[in-house]
Amino acid sequence: MTDQLSDTASFITQPPSFRRAANIVAVASGKGGVGKTWFSITLASALSKMGKHVLLFDGDLGLANVDVQLGLMPKRDLNDVIRGRLGLDKVVQRYEDGGFDIVAGRSGQASLSALPGQRLSHLRDQIIDIAQNYDVVIADLGAGVDRTVRMLSAAACSTMLITTDEPTSLTDAYAYVKLGNAAGLSKNINVVVNMASSIQEGEKTYKTLLKACENFLRISPPLAGMIRADTRVKDSIRNQTPILIRSPNADAAIDVEKIAKIVWKNIQNEQRRAVPA
Repeated sequence: MTDQLSDTASFITQPPSFRRAANIVAVASGKGGVGKTWFSITLASALSKMGKHVLLFDGDLGLANVDVQLGLMPKRDLNDVIRGRLGLDKVVQRYEDGGFDIVAGRSGQASLSALPGQRLSHLRDQIIDIAQNYDVVIADLGAGVDRTVRMLSAAACSTMLITTDEPTSLTDAYAYVKLGNAAGLSKNINVVVNMASSIQEGEKTYKTLLKACENFLRISPPLAGMIRADTRVKDSIRNQTPILIRSPNADAAIDVEKIAKIVWKNIQNEQRRAVPA
């Protein structure tokens, strides 16, 4: 892997006073097709199973599909917030089967991915405000590093970067880390290797990304965990049911539960640091 992306000027540089919340976890990826939304749903299920009050926010503006994977037909969604018709708290809906709340996105609305900066900042502030009502807020972001992803991920104190062993996935994951590093956000990135054929192969994939980051960026993003390839993942998606409900003993389900414990531990550490001495 080479240092391919030299132009980091386009990555947003946040002012020192920008707001974050210790309990917001962003889920991102350098490219699509790596299981980002499936992971977000499963992480929400796992944390809920741990007894946490969880909100899953579908922040993939324009290509939202959390509701599709859950088989829901929401009456209210993020579009109502974007258009100023409702506050974010008014579009929160309960997903009883999974035991967590969701804010549905709006698929096919390309205009939402090109929001004016002021409206996007207002949306980010609403997410931070509503996070006070939850133990964890999981923000499923769009693939890539566009302005929307950068703005929303900056509100989180932790970002789960999903990658696979595909060369394009690794290259794009590296690009995400590089741009995050340019904006001073790299310390918040944790790597999740998805669809690993084995634990050993997952470790190999992570070490490939880690080596590039250490050689070219002089940083070492930690590994949050690996998720083994599992045919029951497709089965759960096809049946629009979280894998922790449909196949709770599946390898992939167990792997995400392990990651959920790390996520919660990280949140607790962030909250301790945020408390004045």
